[in-house]
Amino acid sequence: MSEILHFATLAVATIFAAAAAVAFDWMLLLAAFRLMKPATARRAPVRAQSKAGLARGTMQLARAFDSRR
Repeated sequence: MSEILHFATLAVATIFAAAAAVAFDWMLLLAAFRLMKPATARRAPVRAQSKAGLARGTMQLARAFDSRR
């Protein structure tokens, strides 16, 4: 009878330890995701330039580096 009690105690303790390990791992995973979130949340939106603005900027660059000036 004593052996059965020891085995049952060992089984319950093992199940409890496994549940505690899973809960702790889940908590660490959530903490890692919360720490990573601010790094990706502050991205500035990319402004789309019109073709006319891009061409004007290209012409200004070409004038700035023109060797005939």
